[in-house]
Amino acid sequence: MLDLALIREQPDLLRQALKDRQMDPSVVDEIQALDEKRRALLNEVEQLKAQRNNVSREISRMKDPAERQAKIDEMRVVGDRITALDEQVRLVDNDLRNLVASIPNYPDPATPYGTGEHENVVMRQEGEIPTFDFQPQPHWDLGPRLGILNFDQGVKITGSRFYVLSGAGARLQRALIAWMLDLHARQGYTEKYTPFMVRGETLFASGQLPKFVDNLYKDHEEDLWMVPTAEVALNGLHMGDILEEAVLPLRYTAYTPCFRREKMSAGRDVRGIKRGHQFDKVEMFIFCKPEDSYRELEKMLADAEDTCRGLGLTYRVVQLCTGDLGFGARITYDLEVWAPGCGEWLEVSSVSLVGDFQPRRANIKFRPSEGGKTQLVHTLNGSGLGMPRTLIAVLENYQQADGSIRVPDVLKPWMGGLDVILPD
Repeated sequence: MLDLALIREQPDLLRQALKDRQMDPSVVDEIQALDEKRRALLNEVEQLKAQRNNVSREISRMKDPAERQAKIDEMRVVGDRITALDEQVRLVDNDLRNLVASIPNYPDPATPYGTGEHENVVMRQEGEIPTFDFQPQPHWDLGPRLGILNFDQGVKITGSRFYVLSGAGARLQRALIAWMLDLHARQGYTEKYTPFMVRGETLFASGQLPKFVDNLYKDHEEDLWMVPTAEVALNGLHMGDILEEAVLPLRYTAYTPCFRREKMSAGRDVRGIKRGHQFDKVEMFIFCKPEDSYRELEKMLADAEDTCRGLGLTYRVVQLCTGDLGFGARITYDLEVWAPGCGEWLEVSSVSLVGDFQPRRANIKFRPSEGGKTQLVHTLNGSGLGMPRTLIAVLENYQQADGSIRVPDVLKPWMGGLDVILPD
């Protein structure tokens, strides 16, 4: 959430940020109008309460019963007005909070301007596009032929955009998750196993609500929501906490399945398992001091790159422009791996500096070691990495002419001695 004081003092800063994000800046006028109404109501309430306090002292000194009763009746009317105004303040406060909560984060000055994803900036490429002495096959052909990927069973038990991994396919997915978690632990992240369902308050704290309410799955009886990413739960670990400066940075990693309601149409873009309503992801998350957030961003990006590098995948680093930046992010770098069967770059990680946007919503602060006021921490998040696109890249990059799949060396310890995935 943005700082209302900053919006009040520098509204043009938010107007420009929204324009850079290709959004309507008129919402700033709505915020200002509500803020002015709120302050006017508060001023009137404070004046009436001061009046009531003064008259109450007068009443206590009055001798004449009739005069005393007249003042009491007068103050009863004032009290009713105060009650009505307090309710108006509550409603305006709620409207103002909801409106501010719907506004995205300010893009960082380091984020390039652009109107959409076509203007994202490719920073660099690591590795060469692989060549084959045969025609590489897409995963939607490779998987079924090997008996490790079944689309029909997924549709049978759930519906479209679901699938079943079997045998070595299921084990390969599990190996990827286990290897990533162990890698991040070596990189300095503490592994967490968090609930796969959270309360609405936790989603609000991470910036998912109210913005993405239509993309989330919710229990129809209780305030329990399926997580769209482990970022939500990891951010929620310290809601309302005041951390000691000495413990920062806190670096966490977690695996969760992720659930997102997406509108998907038929076509090449959604063929196979690239997009779905359920997918697995290993997440990295950092709480740090504001002055350390850029350094932590570079670390997290390097850690995500190590994951791609460890799998032997050709990848590129893409910086998102203002028009494609996520809701809570100030700076975002995407990692895209090359999938030779699909013939395209697949995003497997987004590494983002969020700043104090989530901590303000979640009320997460730290106490400076040398004393002074508590301050909001900064947060960062990144995929390390996301499935099933990482699985797609492994299947397609490690395929052989006979349709088998070589197992990457780093995953072999989790594959029970299996070096090559052969047809069943």
